[in-house]
Amino acid sequence: MAAYPLTVGFDLDMTLIDSRPGIKAAYEELSARTGTPVDAEAAVTRLGPPLEEEIRRWFPAERVAEISALYRALYPEYAIASTPALPGAHEAIAAVQAAGGRAIVVTAKYEPNAKLHLAHLGLAPDAVIGSLWAEAKAEALRDHDARVYVGDHTGDVRGAHTAEALSVAVATGPCDAAELRAAGADVLLGDLTEFPSWLARYVAEGAEGADGTEPSAAATA
Repeated sequence: MAAYPLTVGFDLDMTLIDSRPGIKAAYEELSARTGTPVDAEAAVTRLGPPLEEEIRRWFPAERVAEISALYRALYPEYAIASTPALPGAHEAIAAVQAAGGRAIVVTAKYEPNAKLHLAHLGLAPDAVIGSLWAEAKAEALRDHDARVYVGDHTGDVRGAHTAEALSVAVATGPCDAAELRAAGADVLLGDLTEFPSWLARYVAEGAEGADGTEPSAAATA
């Protein structure tokens, strides 16, 4: 893989996109198809972990694989069109690329569905890696030599730190600022609209490939 001055990873759900409307619609259709009540309103407050964790709340263990596959099959029809980008998502990816770096998406979501979201919204990262959660995200972050990982969940903080990457947390998902700070986020932003200016400071202070020094990354915004 070619060396880049900077690679930044981004989570997808509730970091780049507000997937709650689409996921709610997909769960409602899943409930209708299976005849099993699923509290879609509650489900969308727990976004982040793998789908199977939510499915286990509503279906017996022996049906989790089957129902998860059905949900993923329903997802393109019911979840893509109603899901918007979060404020600053386009600009955050563009800022990395404008700095000569690579922006990658590392998500727990099923990769084909993640790619559908990105294409629908015109978000154009350099790579998309799906089906990785929490510490397992470090696999992709290391493979792509990502030094920064941006996410909204404490699991994203753990993934960044497992990869020895800087954890940049945005308080746009189910974990509030206090939880993200307690989990050890190195940088805390209100949302991605604050990311381009933070990145400019990070690069100016000596991000990888700049002057060989580590930036003062622990500061929060």
